[in-house]
Amino acid sequence: MGNQMEGTKHFSSEHREQAATGCKPVSKTEETRVKALGFLKDKRTPDRFNCRVITRNGKITAEEARAVAAAADRFGSGEITMTARMTMEIQGVPFDQIEPLRKYLMAYGLETGGTGAKVRPVVSCKGTTCQYGLIDTFALSEEIHERFYHGYQSVKLPHKFKIAVGGCPNNCVKPDLNDIGIIGQRVPRIDLEKCRGCKVCQIEKNCPIQAAGMTDGKLTIDERVCNHCGRCVSRCPFQAVESRCDGYRICIGGRWGKKVTQGRYLDRVFTDREEVLDVVEKIILLFRDQGLPGERFADTVQRLGFVNVQRQLLEDVPRK
Repeated sequence: MGNQMEGTKHFSSEHREQAATGCKPVSKTEETRVKALGFLKDKRTPDRFNCRVITRNGKITAEEARAVAAAADRFGSGEITMTARMTMEIQGVPFDQIEPLRKYLMAYGLETGGTGAKVRPVVSCKGTTCQYGLIDTFALSEEIHERFYHGYQSVKLPHKFKIAVGGCPNNCVKPDLNDIGIIGQRVPRIDLEKCRGCKVCQIEKNCPIQAAGMTDGKLTIDERVCNHCGRCVSRCPFQAVESRCDGYRICIGGRWGKKVTQGRYLDRVFTDREEVLDVVEKIILLFRDQGLPGERFADTVQRLGFVNVQRQLLEDVPRK
């Protein structure tokens, strides 16, 4: 009797909503189909969806922004929200307006999507437009977007796969909580002949993570602590610390959500962008081939063992 009454109550509520809006509920089959196009059901309504507009790397032009705003007025509720992964959502799009909205956005070079068990849109920080940025995150993120979000659209993975690109070790976009995180690096080099053993060492004084210190009157940097933020480079008035190289660290197996896993850094600092892209491709293909259905990459790394996974990723990458 309880179940029957509950079912009647649900039907009555749905019936009242349909009568009030004049809209018919969308079938689960259609909900699934349009979700793959980037339209997520607003559970408060029988036929309204929130449209995810992909921004490539978190940056759009003024013209594109005007197009999104106009689309929200014309096809949605007039409201736009920002997602945690640098995409935009046009709210309240009726089911029968989904295709007209997609065509409208495509005329401005914009697309919808970003769901499913595949490579998701890339998250990027500001990169070199920030005072701490060490790499051009926008350019790298757009290249990853084209090569792996677009290029791997037909590649079915065991689960969703997220990539974040951060310009420095401040980790504003939380690279170590993504399946792949890429972080800009500036590795310092000490020229001991130029070190004067200053009583107040500017490098030691200004190191944000206390990796630098004086030992027997000479500057040392603890590589176990140094995160290669590069803030010490060129700060010494006697040029005792300069850059050994600029590059990228790659972190794998991070995850944010109901079950949090902090990713682990590969041992290498990569100095070539193409090399980074090749390693990203190897990571995705490793997940495709060795991940279990429904398993996040963090679980794949844990199951296979980090040392084993790192060996597979780096065994044929030349050391520069």
